[in-house]
Amino acid sequence: MATIKIRYWAAAKQAAGIEEETVNADTLAAAIAVVIAGHAGGDGRLAAVLACSSFLIDGQRAGNQAAAGAIALRDQQVIEVLPPFAGG
Repeated sequence: MATIKIRYWAAAKQAAGIEEETVNADTLAAAIAVVIAGHAGGDGRLAAVLACSSFLIDGQRAGNQAAAGAIALRDQQVIEVLPPFAGG
């Protein structure tokens, strides 16, 4: 299992209540599931933001949550959560 860092931007950071966190997961989909489970006591905003966000892994576009199951992770990678931004 890979130990990875997740960085939140804009609305994702606001919904998570933190700038970044470290989780253990083997795929992007598993990392998203770990994050949602870890914030389950919240108001559900983070799960909603993640559902419409794009993701970067080590600065490379990884797509959205629908594509996440096929993306394997390696130790020490950084996932950036990019929610839709107003104005493009």
